[in-house]
Amino acid sequence: MTAVLAAPPLHRDRRRWAWGLGGLVVLGWSLAGAGLFSGPVLNPSGLRQFGRFAAAALSPAHDAEFLRVLAEATLVTVAYAALGAALAVVLGSLGAVAVSRTTWGRRRAGWTAVRGVLAVPRGLHEAVWGLLLVNVLGLDPWVGVLAIGIPYGAVTAKVFADLLDEVPRGGYEALLASGAGRGTAALYGLLPQAAGGLLSYSFYRLECAVRSAVVLGLIGAGGLGYQLALSFASLRWEQVWAAVYALAALCVLADVGGRAVRRRVAEPRSADGSRPARDRVLVVAGLGSLALVAWSWWFLALSPATLTSARTVDQLSYVLDAAWPPATEGDLLTAIGSAAVDTVQMSVIAIAVATAGAVLLSGVAARRPGTGPARWAAGLAVRLILLLLRAVPPPVWALVLLFVLLPGVLPGALALGVYALGVLGRLVAEASEEVDGRPRAALRASGAPPLGAWLYGVLPALGGPVLALALYRWEVAIRDTVLVGLLGAGGIGVLLSGRIAAFDWAAVTTVLAAIVLLTLAVDLVSERARAALR
Repeated sequence: MTAVLAAPPLHRDRRRWAWGLGGLVVLGWSLAGAGLFSGPVLNPSGLRQFGRFAAAALSPAHDAEFLRVLAEATLVTVAYAALGAALAVVLGSLGAVAVSRTTWGRRRAGWTAVRGVLAVPRGLHEAVWGLLLVNVLGLDPWVGVLAIGIPYGAVTAKVFADLLDEVPRGGYEALLASGAGRGTAALYGLLPQAAGGLLSYSFYRLECAVRSAVVLGLIGAGGLGYQLALSFASLRWEQVWAAVYALAALCVLADVGGRAVRRRVAEPRSADGSRPARDRVLVVAGLGSLALVAWSWWFLALSPATLTSARTVDQLSYVLDAAWPPATEGDLLTAIGSAAVDTVQMSVIAIAVATAGAVLLSGVAARRPGTGPARWAAGLAVRLILLLLRAVPPPVWALVLLFVLLPGVLPGALALGVYALGVLGRLVAEASEEVDGRPRAALRASGAPPLGAWLYGVLPALGGPVLALALYRWEVAIRDTVLVGLLGAGGIGVLLSGRIAAFDWAAVTTVLAAIVLLTLAVDLVSERARAALR
């Protein structure tokens, strides 16, 4: 008698359902907290000004004097980005050896403690570092460089350490056996093998540093962000759009250059695959980056003596003395709790908006071979729109939305959502390009319309990657909420900005600690959710 093998019963993962329903409940709670169900949120009187802003997109400022100012501001932004990214790579390379699981071996307690210390600079947005450093260094170019380099260095150290832990350990263990120290063994036994991944991520950090340099300009560090803020404050919309287009062009150059380098790093071998090839593009990119760093140092006229001057030391000592012990008044803690709730609600709404928009646009934005001219043109237009969305910093979107929305959590949330849509839209479109196209092709061959083929042939396969990307982006969004808050759009950033303006350093310490704990909590929840949804 032949045994019949029964198919395993379908198992409904209760954890997935719990996380999914929980996410919907949190979203509803966030929308209610933003006032969407309790009263008016629109500001009809601002529609005319918003119309002027939108109409100016077709006629950006192009007079010679303003273009000269814009070009100089662009150079300042590039210099900040280059030096900040270079500092981040140096700090990340040094820190990676200190936080790598491989170099710590079985000493898990020490590894956990070092990783915990690293989470502090990583948990604070670059704009927060900028505001803090301004109070120590004044309006010195070092503010922009350090504000990018310190938090990016902490992030880079974590990523570099993870890359080091992935490479074979034979050379590392051989060096240890010969008597070398752990640091030396990691330097010569692990770093060379991970060089490709390290180089690729370094150029990705340079792309991100361009956007961070723009954000720092909004708080007075100079560059394109500063020029954008000045034009916005004076309601010169033609100048605003000229700065936006300059930002978009800069982001395009950074994205294209970084992607070209990462593509070359992914396939670095010669045609026969026998040995690494000397890729001219990588050589030029490396030498060009070094030249850019040297030029940036000269252009910004950085002086290391500034960091150790008597004024800097005295001001740092004053701030540290005034910042400890942290303030623990009941009113402050209550205000922090309320602001933290607003911050979480802003981030949840932002990611919901960005995820929905990214899914809807991914079918058009994805590059597919064999498409007609109309489909190609539509895809190009959507990708350019996504580029503009992520080129403009979230605070600028918040100021624009305040024309048509009443002040509160919602403008900040939607501003973050618009910005995150620019990022998620690109990532989800790229994920859509990687999906197996056979189900979609089969549906099209059977007579299904393009939309139906995408809904049933592509969208189900995108579910896992989209949720993972959305949760990763939520971790970033919780930090960006502090940024829009610093410029008055709500959340815990408003509280921090007020305390810094009042030089209440003890309260600033408490608020900063709350921000770090909040970001760590969101990181933990996001990690657990990703694990449950796999």
